[in-house]
Amino acid sequence: MASTRVFAARLAGLVVLGPDGESIGRVRDAAISIRFDRQQPRVLGLIVELPTRKRIFVPMLRVTSIEPGSVSLNTGTVSLRRFQKRPGEMLALAQILDSRVYVEDPDLPELAGVEVFVADLGMEQTRTRDWVVSRVAVRRYRGLGRALRRSAIHVVDWNDVRGLTLQQLNLPGQSVTALLEQFEGLRPADVAHLLRELPEKRRIELVRALDNERLADVVQELPETDQIDVMQNLGVSRAADVLEAMDPDDAADLLGELPKGEAEALLAQMDPEESEPVRRLLEYSPYTAGGMMTPEPVVLPPAANVAEALARVRDPDLPAALASMVFVVRPPTATPTGRYLGCVHTQRLLREPPATLLGGIVDTDLSQLRPETTLPAVTRYFATYNLVCGPVVDSENHLVGAVTVDDLLDHLLPEDWREHDEEAHEVQAGAHAGTGVGTAAEGEVQ
Repeated sequence: MASTRVFAARLAGLVVLGPDGESIGRVRDAAISIRFDRQQPRVLGLIVELPTRKRIFVPMLRVTSIEPGSVSLNTGTVSLRRFQKRPGEMLALAQILDSRVYVEDPDLPELAGVEVFVADLGMEQTRTRDWVVSRVAVRRYRGLGRALRRSAIHVVDWNDVRGLTLQQLNLPGQSVTALLEQFEGLRPADVAHLLRELPEKRRIELVRALDNERLADVVQELPETDQIDVMQNLGVSRAADVLEAMDPDDAADLLGELPKGEAEALLAQMDPEESEPVRRLLEYSPYTAGGMMTPEPVVLPPAANVAEALARVRDPDLPAALASMVFVVRPPTATPTGRYLGCVHTQRLLREPPATLLGGIVDTDLSQLRPETTLPAVTRYFATYNLVCGPVVDSENHLVGAVTVDDLLDHLLPEDWREHDEEAHEVQAGAHAGTGVGTAAEGEVQ
């Protein structure tokens, strides 16, 4: 049954359907206009994520119904321009949930003078078909744990809440619990994409709330300018911890973009065991095999057997490209290794008995890359041998690392490719109309 009253958090993730039932995307947030006179804010529209991860604005006037599992529009034509928040607008889920507020409701004396937190926003449609925020759900605790489970939810009128002005909502210290819950289970690349969509204040708060491992994975998926901005907002000690959790080649790429003094300060703060491979990578030009390689491929001695090799490539934390090949060397097996003997492709491992020694099936014919091999030559190498991973061997025949196809693509694509990856599938046009009025001339998709 279609509803004219709904809570904002329940909209998150609902599929958005056109008039013919075709899926357009999913709701990720709602844009509202906070007023200075404390009147109920207007709900301007929904932030809808397309299958390409791009977020667009859909005016509420185009919403015909909100069902338990979907939102239906009165048109299949929507503006494709990326959503950009305007002055005076706030995002219901990303910016208002978990805000500190006070309630002045005579029917709830137990909340008088007590700091509470916004748990949800109640929205309803008026007789003029406009949507407004009329109710606010609050609770005494925020975050996770036993206290939150005991915390009762109180739903009060918008006018009985103090603390939801533009100035107060932009103060530091707002919790990001609701945001973190939304990001659970998402791939790092998706979190990075969503992070860039947040207002600066919320972006910084979320970055500081993520644990080091998760943040490292996300930072690796950001454009270089955003990576630098994130690291500079963390402080030297926390930034060094995040660098330690990053892949050495990604950490080296990031440090290579920082001023030399800042990079050295971070390296000095890192654990020596973690900083040593990063320092080695920084010695190479970024557009060479040495500058692109990872110093941590799968490396085993010739006496290891197929079962051991398969156990290594089954590691769920190992990138797929690195899992495609095992490199066989004389000890030591840490890069720079002993004498490089060759490689064994994972497909070959799958065809051999588990007890077979790697030394007996090693491929010695595959050419190797040198650390100084240029980007065009590395590209030709991958194309010639149909590889997703290739060994980098120095002049003394020591394996020093491996180049993977994702590292190669990162260097082949324009520096800002992450900002425009969805444009290959869509025509960029149209406008986010805060009034809810759209025309066919805006550049739309049907």
